[in-house]
Amino acid sequence: MSSRNRPLALVTGASNGIGYELALAFARGGFDLLATGRSTTIHAVEADFSSVGANVTTVQADLSTAEGTETLWKAVHDHAKPVEAGALNAGIGLGGAFLDNDLDEQLQLIEINISSVVRLTKYLADAMAHRGRGRILITSSISATLPTPYETVYGPSRAFTRMFALSLREELRGTGVTVTTLMPGATNSDFHARAGMNDTAFGPNEGKNDKAEIARQGFDALLTGKAEVVAGDRTTKRTALVNRLLPEPLKAAHHARKAKPRR
Repeated sequence: MSSRNRPLALVTGASNGIGYELALAFARGGFDLLATGRSTTIHAVEADFSSVGANVTTVQADLSTAEGTETLWKAVHDHAKPVEAGALNAGIGLGGAFLDNDLDEQLQLIEINISSVVRLTKYLADAMAHRGRGRILITSSISATLPTPYETVYGPSRAFTRMFALSLREELRGTGVTVTTLMPGATNSDFHARAGMNDTAFGPNEGKNDKAEIARQGFDALLTGKAEVVAGDRTTKRTALVNRLLPEPLKAAHHARKAKPRR
């Protein structure tokens, strides 16, 4: 496919983890990339994406601030191509007891996981609806299906993104724009380590879902226009189904046993 004919995809949180694998999936799938991350690592991984055929623009931006979101959107606006697919994947976790966590860290999580998603979706959906086409993938989590003690701000942030995406999908019905929710299970990335959860049952990566497979399932769901996909192995998908039936206090107690720090 010639460069002129390759559509443009926006991927946030593309420096590592699921976001990195999503960017690779888009590149291999015939898309050019506008990839963003919070650190300089985003520039270091640019070659990985271009090596599989994509023309890549990288943007370092801190999406925990309105200024960072505006920096990213300016890069989108200034690009020669419109964004045909947007994967809003940037997000952080925060483990530990709510009373022990720093308030500024909790509010930063809300800014990245919720506020930046709303801002960017507003811009993307408006532009896509005016063109009459486009696809948006919003990363949530299987954590959206249960209370998450010892991740007491993170889990509800993912519940928000899930219901936000499903609500917007219905509003955009008939416009040519689709919204798909990606709900990964625990993944073999550094997500839980960065969230300070190495001393919990979520710390070790053994037995977790492969991040490349998570990204593949999300990418496929986006292209087929699905409402949402629980991404991962059979156990992950079965857990999401069971969570529909279990009472919330029971799920909360089970999650607390796994997420509570051991010391």
